[in-house]
Amino acid sequence: MVSTPDPLKTLWDNLLSRQPERVRAVFNSLNAEDRRAVLSHLERMASEPAWHSEQRASAIAALRALSEETGA
Repeated sequence: MVSTPDPLKTLWDNLLSRQPERVRAVFNSLNAEDRRAVLSHLERMASEPAWHSEQRASAIAALRALSEETGA
């Protein structure tokens, strides 16, 4: 039996990949409401100590990739 990929897992795998091109591509595919939700979640992941250090590092890398694209 072949399992179907979970779209939500795929989305987060790309966002947390630490590969700026993948991060930006998946983020840019989202609508404005989903972008706001993703940014909010990434900011929480990057700043809250309850997240695993690797998850925080991945969130920080994603935020950096997105800020480099916008020049923010």
